[in-house]
Amino acid sequence: MKKLVSIKTLLLAFAVLLASCNKKLERFPPNSLTSKDVYVNEAGYFSVLAKVYGSMALTGNQGPAGSGDVAGIDEGTSDFLRLFWKAQELSTDEAVVAWNDPGIQDFHNMNWAPANPMLKGLYFRCIYIVTLSNEFIRESAPDKVSSRGISGTAADNIKRMRAEARFVRAFANWVLMDLYANPSFTTEADGIGKFNPPQTNRAQLFTYIESELKAIEGDLSDPRTAAYGRADKAAAWSLLARIYLNAQVYVPTLNKVTDAVTYSKRVIDAGYSLLPDYRWLMLADNNLNNPEFIWTLNYDGAKTQNFGGTTFLVNASVGGDMDRSVSGLGGWGGIRTTKNLPQLFPDLNGTGDKRAQFVQGTQNLEINNISEFKDGLAVIKYRNRTRSGGFGQDATRTFSDVDFPVFRLAEMYLIYAEAVKRGGTGGTEAQALTYLNALRNRAQVTAADIGSYDLDYVLNERARELYWEGFRRSDLIRYNRFTEATYLWPWKGGVLNGTGVDARRKIYPIPDSELAANPNMKQNDGY
Repeated sequence: MKKLVSIKTLLLAFAVLLASCNKKLERFPPNSLTSKDVYVNEAGYFSVLAKVYGSMALTGNQGPAGSGDVAGIDEGTSDFLRLFWKAQELSTDEAVVAWNDPGIQDFHNMNWAPANPMLKGLYFRCIYIVTLSNEFIRESAPDKVSSRGISGTAADNIKRMRAEARFVRAFANWVLMDLYANPSFTTEADGIGKFNPPQTNRAQLFTYIESELKAIEGDLSDPRTAAYGRADKAAAWSLLARIYLNAQVYVPTLNKVTDAVTYSKRVIDAGYSLLPDYRWLMLADNNLNNPEFIWTLNYDGAKTQNFGGTTFLVNASVGGDMDRSVSGLGGWGGIRTTKNLPQLFPDLNGTGDKRAQFVQGTQNLEINNISEFKDGLAVIKYRNRTRSGGFGQDATRTFSDVDFPVFRLAEMYLIYAEAVKRGGTGGTEAQALTYLNALRNRAQVTAADIGSYDLDYVLNERARELYWEGFRRSDLIRYNRFTEATYLWPWKGGVLNGTGVDARRKIYPIPDSELAANPNMKQNDGY
């Protein structure tokens, strides 16, 4: 078995209501299995944990279409990563899309509304992940495990699985906090049934996520000892470092940059190292001999097929007159970048920085028509090819084997550097420069190592290192460059040369269907 979640039939569904959803987005696919049939031994618990993890990398129990987890949205679009990527990247200078699916152009135009189907899909996908996690956490409580006659090593392993499910739940809640600010909120204590969950807010959710991640630390595997794709202590530390760096966005009175230094350094010191070649990071065999990845969403082109995830990122990046073989799959002719991203690199051919993975010649730097794939440089960062030039496992060359790194060491280097520069104690600028120059050296930047840096350098370096990995919206908001007119990009706000937009766009709206179904919910300001 190549990866943790690799057999699409090893996914269990529960006949429970998805809390707070409307009639079109309310039910898990029915299944005749009950808890007494499943939670009978360690293997049974592991099969449910596979579904918890799988809910982030697959769209349903059958895949690539049929029996989707979340109804009311095209299954191929309902994948977590595909939806998250659109919300974090298409709304920024890093990406535009040629398609005209309902709601998709709203991202770059920055005119989304509570009825946007993709924002609804992402919200309810996260609620689904939380609900699945709650179910597992509830059923893996020590008293329930003991009552089922499970003890010894098996009970210890289930305790670790429970901590992993709590981590996944914390991650899904972070997504809701970052993008929607004030979502509905449930835990394992709420049980299963039709009820109206309370609404939480960013301050409460931040405290909850922080406390959960710290509480489970002792029960998670030590860094780099868990099976590939499973969360360990370093994954929890990474999420803590990420939320601490962004704490003042979530709660303006909260300054946590010192904690960001502490936890990023804890990950850095855990034995990870940079993959030698940046161009190997997003290939079909990036699960092999990779010391950089901390926690991943795993994709297997032969066994876990869906039209989201990295299948979307690989296929949608290729089109026009490009050589389709570069992707290792086909080409959907969808996503490209604005000129702002490639202009951060010293040259566009990659001779001065190997991270510059853009296609020129067949593509135009300027975007005169956002619906024309040839307008905007294509990005070939994600390719379903191996380091040796081979193809992925899917013989039809339809589905991707590229795993997606939710956390990798390079991000921790950048968090450390930014947090130190923002005044975080416990670190030094000299150490930060060591980390920043390590990224430059891995990228084979031809210019000499930098001897100093400022916050603008860190923001630009985050773009060069982490582009198209789901960071840009959050980064621009933290730097006050997302909605503001002081930083523009082509077609920002639906205007050719870009325009500032209302500050309410820093937070996405609560879906209208959530508001209609749950009287406890109130809309975010301005929508």
